[in-house]
Amino acid sequence: MIGRLRGTLLDKQPPWLVVDVAGVGYELEASMNTLVALPGLGEAVSLFTHLTVRDDAHLLYGFAREQERALFRALIKVNGIGPKLALAILSGMDETAFIRCVMDDDVKSLTRLPGVGKKTAERLIIEMRDRFPHWEQPLDMATTEQGAAGGPRSQDPLVDAEAALVSLGYKPTEAAKMLSGLDDGLSTEAMIKAALTRRLAG
Repeated sequence: MIGRLRGTLLDKQPPWLVVDVAGVGYELEASMNTLVALPGLGEAVSLFTHLTVRDDAHLLYGFAREQERALFRALIKVNGIGPKLALAILSGMDETAFIRCVMDDDVKSLTRLPGVGKKTAERLIIEMRDRFPHWEQPLDMATTEQGAAGGPRSQDPLVDAEAALVSLGYKPTEAAKMLSGLDDGLSTEAMIKAALTRRLAG
């Protein structure tokens, strides 16, 4: 099991990233919250990881915080929740917000996430109540925003942001609507974060 990687951030194309560790490039998939927290390309990065082994692939997932990985592992144990949907949930809200939704029976907020219908939201609330690990208080996501400004900008951040939202499960028209009116000067990660925040608030 690969539990953690420390190396140089080589590439960042949400939701994918590549980390060079002693000459070996590890490709990982990450939540948008983790991608926002990453430093710029060419800088040192340390990520907690989870390896999923399938018949056709070995998939590696990266997390900026151990708490986020713990929640990911708890989510994929819920019936009907696979790694892709778990990442979509973690992209739409951080650990604190998710815990709050579960403890407050907030089905409405959960159903704003891609792939989460009413029945799935209700199942998450029921099954996750007893699965929360005993972690420390999750970090305030506002403290991670500095990572978004540090990385080099894509040639077309809007196109990259829309593609990333579609990869999370949003329809192209829905992704375009979520990104409509955002500042063109934002990085791809900042656009994605703003779009997800707007979606949850809507």
